[in-house]
Amino acid sequence: MTRQLSPSLFQSFNHAAEGIVHAVRTQRNLWIHFTIAAAVLVAAVGFGASKLELAVLLLAITFVLVAELVNTAVEAAVDVASTSFDPMAKLAKDIAAGAVLVAALNAVAVGYLVFSGEVAKRSSRFLTRLSDAPAELTLVAFAVTVIIVIAVKAYTGRGTLLRGGLPSGHAAVAFAGWMAVTLILDDSVHRFLISSVTFIMALLVAQTRVETGVHSASEVASGAVLGALVTLFLFQAFG
Repeated sequence: MTRQLSPSLFQSFNHAAEGIVHAVRTQRNLWIHFTIAAAVLVAAVGFGASKLELAVLLLAITFVLVAELVNTAVEAAVDVASTSFDPMAKLAKDIAAGAVLVAALNAVAVGYLVFSGEVAKRSSRFLTRLSDAPAELTLVAFAVTVIIVIAVKAYTGRGTLLRGGLPSGHAAVAFAGWMAVTLILDDSVHRFLISSVTFIMALLVAQTRVETGVHSASEVASGAVLGALVTLFLFQAFG
């Protein structure tokens, strides 16, 4: 009788890593949690969070990710065990999803306690800065971007302003906004942080256009380049 060898420590870690990678690849919610976690940690460093605050944030993030991984495992196990609708199977899935919800609410509460004071203080300074910014030039940049998008789509005969075609209007406006915010805050000490957050938001807008099948990656990329370059040109010429 052949004795089955137990996996080595390295193999165990490898199997665990494969499970995480598979879950991130197949579960949209887990991918979103990982993205938000990375953004929160970058923001925490940018806002100068203390070691204790970072530790609490890491615990909250880990709690959410572990709950989501367990929820994924429960759903997979229930799907394998149940070949037809079973109220108990549904209850098991609902309870696992409830655990994720509790973890997420806890993370939101922790994030609020860590960031609320600094965000309120810096947001006030940011709004004051924006009130002195060339608002007309920003609006002109948005308008010119939209006009060029319409003109290109009319010329190519593909898509509408809000759906399909080259370039992506949503991506163009989103990246025009990112470039405008970056140029407006040219002498702010928080320029990098705010520009980075705005850039991530623009990327998310572009990503949703590709994910929903409205645009291809090239259409989104062309829109992003168009919006950013038009805004940069106008600010350099008239700012």
